[in-house]
Amino acid sequence: MQVKHIVLYFILFASIQIYSQENLYTSFSIPINLKENANAVIRSSELNITMNAIDDMTVYEKRIITILNKEGNGSLDAFVHYDNNVKIKTLEVLVFNQLGAVIKKIKKNDFKDVSAVDGGTLYSDSRVKYLEYTPISYPYTVEFICEINTKNTAFIQSFTPVNDYFLSVEKSSYTINFPSDITIRTKEKNLEGLDVFKEELPTKIIYSVKNMEAIKPEQYSPALIDVLPTVIFASNRFVYEGVSATADNWMSFGKWVYQDLLNDTSDLPESTINMIQNLVKEEENEIEKAKKIYQYVQDKTRYISVQVGIGGWKPFKASEVDKLSYGDCKALTNYTMTLLKAVGIESYFTLLFAGNSQRSMDENFASMQANHAILSIPNNGQTIWLECTSQKAPFGFIGDFTDDRDVLVVTPDGGVIKHTKKYTTEENLQIIKGSYSVSNNGDIDVRTNVNSKGIQYDNKYLYESDTERDLDVYYKKRWKYINGININKMHLNNDKLAIEFIEDISFFAPNYSKIVGNRMLLTVNALNRNTDVPDRYRDRKLPLKIKRGFKDIDEVEIKLPPDFTLESQPDNVLIENKFGSYKAEIVVKDESTLLYKRELVINDGEYPKEDYETYREFYKEVNKYDNSKIALIKNQQ
Repeated sequence: MQVKHIVLYFILFASIQIYSQENLYTSFSIPINLKENANAVIRSSELNITMNAIDDMTVYEKRIITILNKEGNGSLDAFVHYDNNVKIKTLEVLVFNQLGAVIKKIKKNDFKDVSAVDGGTLYSDSRVKYLEYTPISYPYTVEFICEINTKNTAFIQSFTPVNDYFLSVEKSSYTINFPSDITIRTKEKNLEGLDVFKEELPTKIIYSVKNMEAIKPEQYSPALIDVLPTVIFASNRFVYEGVSATADNWMSFGKWVYQDLLNDTSDLPESTINMIQNLVKEEENEIEKAKKIYQYVQDKTRYISVQVGIGGWKPFKASEVDKLSYGDCKALTNYTMTLLKAVGIESYFTLLFAGNSQRSMDENFASMQANHAILSIPNNGQTIWLECTSQKAPFGFIGDFTDDRDVLVVTPDGGVIKHTKKYTTEENLQIIKGSYSVSNNGDIDVRTNVNSKGIQYDNKYLYESDTERDLDVYYKKRWKYINGININKMHLNNDKLAIEFIEDISFFAPNYSKIVGNRMLLTVNALNRNTDVPDRYRDRKLPLKIKRGFKDIDEVEIKLPPDFTLESQPDNVLIENKFGSYKAEIVVKDESTLLYKRELVINDGEYPKEDYETYREFYKEVNKYDNSKIALIKNQQ
């Protein structure tokens, strides 16, 4: 009887194995290499796009994805956006257990249906249907089928087989069909080393890829968008919200934006023109006039997104913003541009992809790539960039949301690619001047002045608006290596003219130093100690990228405890390499006073992955020397 059961078990197991090799709905057939580092596996993805006409496009998607664990739920992506110009024709989901049996069927009306925008948007006609599903167990598999039809052909979905970390792909295909009177342009990125099939026909383009292993995130690596395999597509003729365009380069694309999206938006009531001209009449310099107008916009308006129809790209009329005192990035940028024009100052509407990743507009591939608008003012061969959505940013300052990237400047003659301000290592400066006294019990009483510029300014200037309670939490976290901090004074000054953020802080901390017998061990660097060391990777996959360099200069005077004398101190330190430099020294001013001087420079740059371990060792050295101690010995009575 037992032998019979064993035989039946093996027959069943063998049949499952044979079945699962051909079944994308069971987790048993996933290759082992695709499970490694994966929270989810795309078993099969088919994206078929058909441009029926310049103003008619159908998008069909069928995706089978196996979710391996709880963290993989975020890769499900079972949603679809729609609005007045995007109609959902098909939307359904099947859920399978790990054996490949259907356990749930979900139809279009079972999807959650919500607004596709957040609370910062006043109104939008954009909505999203999404799957809300709580799994019973893992792994499970979802088949997602969606078909939409849209009148907008400006945005053609790219072929991006994988769009996240910890996600692998068994097979993925992309097909685009188009009429013979339309030209489809393509741009390939990061396809090297992949199992890619490609076919280009007169009215059809096909791509497919197989066996893509999951990518793990790694510190100090390029943005994910810069390393993912991608093919982007654009049509030379398209329609956006009923407005047709012909554009195959940035010059013609910019002309379309200027003539069809901006041309009728620069209107102002005569009273506002007179008011703004009177506001700047005492200023002879154009830049000083622009500063006054920028401040006027900051004081008058607030940012609220409005995205209805073509409002996603076309700004409100300047007269509407003038009347309502609010608008989104496009509207506020256009309003500022119109006010400057009223006093004879030339400026240009500028489109870009905003975000900390420093993503550039592709200089050689014109398409709808932007998600934000700012303003540019030509100034004697240079460019002043204005972030018109901020009520607090200084004139001419852009932070890490829009810095150091290629953008599209829209001129009457067409679009021009330019590069926004790159803050150099020397400009991203923090200067600490401080002092602290040490008591015989090892307590410290600290006073410090911190001056921050460049991106270091950008990281801090918004703290000016924080409550005292929030600031107390922030500073205790900033000096987390000191226990029991009691902050006595916090005075913050946002100098918008010099673009400097100045912090005057004083605090007391008990038992800072360690007393052993008649000796005291004191960690000299109390105010700017590096505590983080980059993670270690046994087999790093991605290049090393340091997005923004910076420079820290510290000079701190230390009053020794009255009953102790300096016994020993560490040697001066100087480390220099291609990643930056580190200097630290202790100067004995007199028997009771020391001066601690420190300088850390980190350079931005891109390096091969093989350099990462050297960079990590550099930070380990910085960490070690930042924790250097001096020894004090108690005076003989």
